[in-house]
Amino acid sequence: MNLPNYFLADLPREATLSASLVTEACRALKRNREHYLQNRSIHHLICVLSEVAQNWLQPDYPLRKSLLQLAPASTGFQAATLAAGLDAFFARFTVENLQALILQELGHLRRLEELTATEAELKAGRASFVRGPELFVHIASGTLPNPTLMSIVLGLLTRSAQFVKCATGGALIPRLFAHSLYEAEPKLGACLEIAEWKGGLQSVESALFAEADCVTATGTNETLAAIRQQLPAQVRFIGYGHRVSFGYVASEVLAGFQARKIINRAAGDVVAWNQMGCLSPHVIYVENNGEMAPEQFAEMLAAELEATEQTLPRGPVTVEEAAGIALRRSFYEIRAAHSSETRLWSSAGSTAWTVVYENDPLFQMSCLNRFIYVKSISGLEQVLRSADAVRGQVSTVGLAASEDRAQNLANQLARWGVTRVCPLGQMQNPPLTWRHDGRPSLGDLVTWTDWEL
Repeated sequence: MNLPNYFLADLPREATLSASLVTEACRALKRNREHYLQNRSIHHLICVLSEVAQNWLQPDYPLRKSLLQLAPASTGFQAATLAAGLDAFFARFTVENLQALILQELGHLRRLEELTATEAELKAGRASFVRGPELFVHIASGTLPNPTLMSIVLGLLTRSAQFVKCATGGALIPRLFAHSLYEAEPKLGACLEIAEWKGGLQSVESALFAEADCVTATGTNETLAAIRQQLPAQVRFIGYGHRVSFGYVASEVLAGFQARKIINRAAGDVVAWNQMGCLSPHVIYVENNGEMAPEQFAEMLAAELEATEQTLPRGPVTVEEAAGIALRRSFYEIRAAHSSETRLWSSAGSTAWTVVYENDPLFQMSCLNRFIYVKSISGLEQVLRSADAVRGQVSTVGLAASEDRAQNLANQLARWGVTRVCPLGQMQNPPLTWRHDGRPSLGDLVTWTDWEL
C-alpha cells in the first residue's frame, strides 16, 4: 500500500518523533483549522462525512480493500469480522442520523455556527452558541477501531483541529480513515493528525498536552488516571474507562421459532469484534421458568457459535490469550465432571469459542475471544443482586423480552445504573445518538455561550 505522507503515521517506522516535531504539528493543525475548518457550515461537514461513510460501505473502495488485506495482521481480527464491523459502523453515518445527533445534543442544527434559539428558549429570552476546542487530542486504546473513528467524527462536527495518538501498531485503521477524509476534502484532512508511539515518551506527550484544549482517552482506569496527572490544569479531560455488559433473556420469548432467533442474536453479540469491546456480553442471564431451560439455551448457543465459526471465524489469538482460555476451560471441565449444575461446550481442537453454563447467578468476567457464560436465574432482581460487584460499571444490557415486560425491565435496569438497554443482538451496534457511558457525545466536548435577550 503506497499512501502519500500526509500524517506522522505515514512516516517510515525508523523515523523518530521529537517534542519539537509534535509541537510544530499541533500548531500547524491550529493554523489549518483557522483557515479551513472554523467557518465551515455544519451542513457541509455532515455531507462530507456521509459521503466518506458511503465510500467505506462499497466493497471495491480501495482504502477498504487495503484495510481488509492489511488489518488482520495488525489487529488480530479476521477480514470477515472487520468487514462486518465496518459495515455496521459506517451504515449509521447518514445525513439524517448526523442531524439527529446534533439536534439531540445541542438543540439546534446551526448552534455551532451562530447564536440560535429554540422556540422554548425564545420564550425564555435566551439564545445560545457552542464552540468546540481549538485542538482536540485523542488517546486511542488500540483495541477496537470504532471509538477512535467516532472521536474523529465528533471532532470534525465541533470544527476542531485533532491529533490522534495511537498505541504502537494501532494506527492502521485511523490512518486509513484519515486518508479517506483527505481524499474527500483535502483541507479538512489538513486539520487532522495521526501518529503512533509507545506510551511513556514523557517529553513528546508533555509537548502534545501543552498544546491541547481537550483530551479524550479510552483505556483502563489506571491508564486514564496516569493521563489525567500529566495534563495542565486548564485542559479538559474526558476518559472512557473499564466497562462491562451482559445479556438478559426473559422466559416468555424462549418458545418455538422465536427462541432460535433469540439464540442467533445472542451469538451475534458474542461474535461481534470477538467480544473485545465494552459493549460485548460477559454473561447471558436466562430466566429458568420458560418453555426452554437455560441449560438448553446454552447448548443451542454453543451450536450456533460452532456454525458461525465456519462463516465468520474468530482468527488467531496470542499465546497468552489461548493459554488463559485453556486454563479457564480446564477449571470448568473439572467442575462439570463433579456437578450437574455446570456444563461446558467448546470448539474441538481450538480455543475459537466456549460456552459455560452455570446454575450459580454470580456475575463472571469472561476471558473474551468468544468465551461466554450462560447463567440460570429466577428474575431480574436476582441478577442485580448477583452483579452488585460491577454496579456502576455496566455499559449495556442486551434485552430479549416481550413488549409487556420490556419497559418494566428496562426501568429497573436504568434505576440500578445501566447506561444503555438495547435489543439482544444489537449490543455492539449502538445508534449514532448513543450517549457513551451515559454522557452526551457532543455536549461533553463543547463550551456554551448564552445570550440573554
